[in-house]
Amino acid sequence: MPDQSIPEARTVEAPPGEAVSENTSPGDGVSRRRLLGTAAATGLVLGAAGGAVGYASAPAGATPLTSLGADMAMFHGKHQPGITEGLQARGHLVAFDLAAGASRKEAAALLRRWSTTAERLMAGEAAAQDDTEVAQDAGPSSLTITFGFGNSFFSRTGLEKQRPVSLDPLPDFSSDHLDKARSNGDLWVQIGANDALVAFHALRTIQKDAGSAARVRWQMNGFNRTPGATAHKMTARNLMGQLDGTRNPKPTESDFDKRIFVPASGSTDPAWMANGSYAVVRRIRMLLDDWEKLSVGAQEDVVGRRKSNGAALSGGGETTAMDLEKTDAKGALVVPINAHARIARPDQNGGAAILRRPFSYHDGIAADGTPDAGLLFVCWQADPLRGFVTVQRKLDRGDALSTYIRHEASGLFAVPGGAAKGEYVGQRLLEG
Repeated sequence: MPDQSIPEARTVEAPPGEAVSENTSPGDGVSRRRLLGTAAATGLVLGAAGGAVGYASAPAGATPLTSLGADMAMFHGKHQPGITEGLQARGHLVAFDLAAGASRKEAAALLRRWSTTAERLMAGEAAAQDDTEVAQDAGPSSLTITFGFGNSFFSRTGLEKQRPVSLDPLPDFSSDHLDKARSNGDLWVQIGANDALVAFHALRTIQKDAGSAARVRWQMNGFNRTPGATAHKMTARNLMGQLDGTRNPKPTESDFDKRIFVPASGSTDPAWMANGSYAVVRRIRMLLDDWEKLSVGAQEDVVGRRKSNGAALSGGGETTAMDLEKTDAKGALVVPINAHARIARPDQNGGAAILRRPFSYHDGIAADGTPDAGLLFVCWQADPLRGFVTVQRKLDRGDALSTYIRHEASGLFAVPGGAAKGEYVGQRLLEG
């Protein structure tokens, strides 16, 4: 789990004593989700005087949403949503295999349906057909829906010549204990939102839209801390209690796009991947019973950072540069030679960097009586061989953290650039 970070989504508290109505606006017969989502989509958002509280415009008599529900990500754009946005409170990762006999034509129709659904739901609107009304009381809640293609998709659709070399299977690693049934897949969908019902509604709608064209191969459900749950913005914590992602590359950095997104020109990738990215997905089991037997000091030595505030053991705050050469009074390195944060650093891996955007998971108790819990690791990069593979190979050779984790599922997906207005995701591949 490389040591990098992404900022949390913006969040604002509701005014004291103000509640969010769960009723449909009287007399109009239209769901509040559709009305408020449409208002948000047209930009009718008001700022409260002297503060940062925002409300989606609502019909008279309706209680406005807090900003947590009104926050909306855009479907159309240069890149797909769900990559650079802040971490969301709830997430679903799901892979599909095309049905036997399904061809490029069926795949194109499916991506067209999915894109229409994603655009509507992300705007806070109901699904076009047979909406379950599970999320009818909520706004968009920062919902994002992201689509990708697995290696096998291209042979299934006769598009082998359009398969990127970067999508070659990942190598084996010593910490791998992979379940093939929960790995890879023809198609991949990432769903995230700051409301559990909004995320579930999107999941069910996407699954229903698949119809007879594709079937679910695997599904994983995750969570993060809800935005606003802490007194101030901070890097997320994982289930080991560590701040997870301190050194994530940031969009403000000059080389961010070069590291994370496939360029529109000058790339060896096919043209349809312009402005896209590659997602590595790993289900990483945390061996929490063993981890929690360690003292806090021992845990910090494994990671190389303070558990309390994420600061490097060499001193300073969370963002203070790590001093790899600093020693203690006995001459020992303050940051152990096999500490996770030391080994995962870009400057220890030829500049390799990944944008990690994970969810935690807890699937109850395993057959051996231990917690089935850990990290749904999702990382983004322009080139997985130079990104994830480079870092993971280094970690594989001596990371102290590897004793306490186990990689149980894996996938690599090509995520094309964002769809322009009137396009569907993947159209330049499927109709090129």
